[in-house]
Amino acid sequence: MTRHFRSWMMAAASVAALVSASPAFAQDVTEISVQRFFGACDADFATNTDVSKAVGECGIITSLINKFNADNPDIKATVTTVEWPGYDQLTAQFAAGDPPDIVTVHESALSDYQSKGLLLPLDELLATVGISPDSFTDAGRGGVTKEDKIYALPIDSWTMLYHINLDLFKQADLLNADGTPKLPTSVDELMAQAEQFKQKTGKPYFVQNLANEVALYTRNLYTSLFQQDSDFFADPTKIKLNTPEGKAAVEMYKKIFDNGYTTKDMDYGAAIQAFLAGKGGVQLNGTWVIGDYNASAATAGTALNKGGYAVYPYPQLFGGKKAQYADGHTWAVSNKEDRTPEQLAAIGKFLKFFADNDFEWSRTGHLPAFKAVLESDAFKALPHRDTIAPIATLGTPLPSSVQRQFAIQDIIGEEMGAAVSGQKEVEAALTDAENRINELLANL
Repeated sequence: MTRHFRSWMMAAASVAALVSASPAFAQDVTEISVQRFFGACDADFATNTDVSKAVGECGIITSLINKFNADNPDIKATVTTVEWPGYDQLTAQFAAGDPPDIVTVHESALSDYQSKGLLLPLDELLATVGISPDSFTDAGRGGVTKEDKIYALPIDSWTMLYHINLDLFKQADLLNADGTPKLPTSVDELMAQAEQFKQKTGKPYFVQNLANEVALYTRNLYTSLFQQDSDFFADPTKIKLNTPEGKAAVEMYKKIFDNGYTTKDMDYGAAIQAFLAGKGGVQLNGTWVIGDYNASAATAGTALNKGGYAVYPYPQLFGGKKAQYADGHTWAVSNKEDRTPEQLAAIGKFLKFFADNDFEWSRTGHLPAFKAVLESDAFKALPHRDTIAPIATLGTPLPSSVQRQFAIQDIIGEEMGAAVSGQKEVEAALTDAENRINELLANL
């Protein structure tokens, strides 16, 4: 080997080493943008990839995406976290022509975007990564199917629940012999138990977030209407609320308010803290807090640890069918024209990853969107899943063709709040809600 050839070989080796060490020459990375709600928790989970150690919606979703990026070095999922529910921002992004690739969308909001051609039908993409809609639960499949096509990957079903402080129920003599809570079976029984609870504990039966909140009012109304067999959206373009069923539901919640059976001036965060501090017997909140509340109940010195924590579906207070309002979270994909085949494949991998990890997401308290997880021993072994299992059949959404469901939620919440607090007569509030919603839907 000549000196010149040896010099050339050494130079080539140096260049090769430089290339392999330089990010500029590293393996090509496909970037996709992911937009989600569920809060921010970087202080605890910003770098965590051990999903089993994560708790709560934010902790688990953050850790799952971290693990996806770690497991797929050829893909970079860049995450933007938006304030719940994020639809004003998403709508503006679509209008500007710069939506995220993948975005969390409630099943109840999918039609708003799908009907305008803004979402990518996912049947073919899901098939390429081995996901069949047959693997979804009935609730999950129904929630993401529009015009016989799949428009999102369902990741859960959720609903509102009775979260119960068993120590306070014991003080109120509202426990059965086996230690389970006595739940009312009618409106009259609810009022009697709430009065008994108030007299014996000096605290309100309910902990509710009624200040600057509209979602709770609306979800409570929907459940009460479903339980009375009210077909209030028989026509998906018109709502009927000023009915005997609507009046009965609102008057029940007004009586709870007037008699001091509920907290009144708390926002969402304050209501959670009040319940955790033992300031009321039943918090009306969703499936998503089960993991956090169960963790509190397992911590010595907490109010929930003292006597225990239980969680149940809303009791059947009316004489109709057993039902309660339910919705679900999904991953939807924007319908971009300039997306590369590599980006589309990366999106498929992302969706497959979340499908494969639906059990981890179900630890939040949400019901799984996949039959295999719902029927698994691992899911059934999670705390309280035996008591909330009926949600799989009780959960009832609004008709999937009803658009602007979040805007409707705001209107109903505003008007029902005015009625419950006494600012409006019940029938006037129901009429105003009905007229405002129908005007909204007529102008789509």
